[in-house]
Amino acid sequence: MTVAVIQFGGSNCDRDSVQALEEIGVEAELVWHEDGLPEDVDGVMLPGGFSYGDYLRAGAMAGRSPIMEEVKTAAEDGTPVLGVCNGAQIGCESSLTPGAFTTNESARFQCEHVYLRVENADTPWTRAYDEGEVIELPIAHGEGRYEIADDRLEELEADDRVLFTYCDADGTVTPEANPNGSKHAVAGITGDRGDHVAVMMPHPERVALADLGHTQGQGVLEGFET
Repeated sequence: MTVAVIQFGGSNCDRDSVQALEEIGVEAELVWHEDGLPEDVDGVMLPGGFSYGDYLRAGAMAGRSPIMEEVKTAAEDGTPVLGVCNGAQIGCESSLTPGAFTTNESARFQCEHVYLRVENADTPWTRAYDEGEVIELPIAHGEGRYEIADDRLEELEADDRVLFTYCDADGTVTPEANPNGSKHAVAGITGDRGDHVAVMMPHPERVALADLGHTQGQGVLEGFET
């Protein structure tokens, strides 16, 4: 399997993503957005960063770039797609996934480790974990608050499309454990095209290298292997 890690001007987690994928034995290549999506890719990762300097709003310009039409076509054909942080914002802006990520409740950029509770362990991105398991991943964002209409969120929850929620170390979802004010503490969801498409705000690729002593993020990236 070869995963295309899409680079936009302002991407800064692209090489981290390639290294993390190669750590688990997944071949990955950097793809500049203007070059288009290669025909032979088996997966797509939209990495974190500040595409186009977050002008207008985070992910808005990259979400409307020509390559995203190719990514959506690939997703419709069953190609796994994962958007992380800025990639999650791009995923929502391009309608790969519903809802939107907007300014943190604190109105500040936040960079810290958070706890996540696995809400659905029956997806490519969460099968390495148990339902209800608590994992620890880092966040680094200024626009990570997930917003969506209440009735639409009820549909996502009823359909088990919420991957992770922010929680405390014991797995309890509390306002204090929600770092950005996301509605219902949502940290990651799957797309309308199936659970092979997903976005999440925390960074699994930053805790995927054994040399760094923390590999809990590998389970998410293993979704490209299924």
